[in-house]
Amino acid sequence: MPRLALMAIAVCVLAVAAAVLSFVEGSFIGIVWVLLAGISSNMAWFYVRKARLERRAQGAQQGA
Repeated sequence: MPRLALMAIAVCVLAVAAAVLSFVEGSFIGIVWVLLAGISSNMAWFYVRKARLERRAQGAQQGA
């Protein structure tokens, strides 16, 4: 798995934890953390998918 995807997953997990903490304390700043979690999860999915497609294309080039 690409390093950027792992970092994005870590940011996503931390943002979810911060959102839960914010909502438990009664702060609406948790909405910002939820949005950050959404963005970082999309980034992680993008980098994982990109690496998978690159590996598949590389395998097709070697097989041809």
